[in-house]
Amino acid sequence: MLFRRRKPVTISERLRALLWPRKGISRGLRYIALRVLRLSSSPHSIAVGVAAGAASSFTPFFGLHIFLAVALASIFSGNLLAAAITTALANPVTIPIILTASYEIGTVLTGPQDRTAVSGAEIGDMVERLELAELWGPVFKPMLIGSLPLAVAGALVFYPLAYQAARLFQRRRRRARSQQVGHSS
Repeated sequence: MLFRRRKPVTISERLRALLWPRKGISRGLRYIALRVLRLSSSPHSIAVGVAAGAASSFTPFFGLHIFLAVALASIFSGNLLAAAITTALANPVTIPIILTASYEIGTVLTGPQDRTAVSGAEIGDMVERLELAELWGPVFKPMLIGSLPLAVAGALVFYPLAYQAARLFQRRRRRARSQQVGHSS
């Protein structure tokens, strides 16, 4: 074969690459950030899209984050692509943290429940038996209510950061292009 490896990849090397890529995690994050900053929109539009993506990432609607982010971005006239890209904040590493935080905040906001606490094993059993109606009160309702303050906080944190980053990036890009035009004459 023309492009075959001389030494085949072992299972341990594949597992290591799955957990920690060869080029590191920061390279992927930097690529996503530059992809958002290079969008040809106003800094406000990019920041609204990023805020919409961040807000939707903090909701428990996994699998619907992109649709929710695009809907929010279109309502608030944000960049749709920035919203879709930013939903990557909800990933397999952050999802357990988001779920736990939204559940804990939700239980604090809804107050003490009449029912006893439900353990993780009981939740798993109910999901397997598709007893989702029984999970509404003790699990889904607090999680949904707790995700709202997280979503608002996420949007309020990410909007100014994205706005400043997009404004600075576009200013530097314009300055670099004007210097290139000045030198080529």
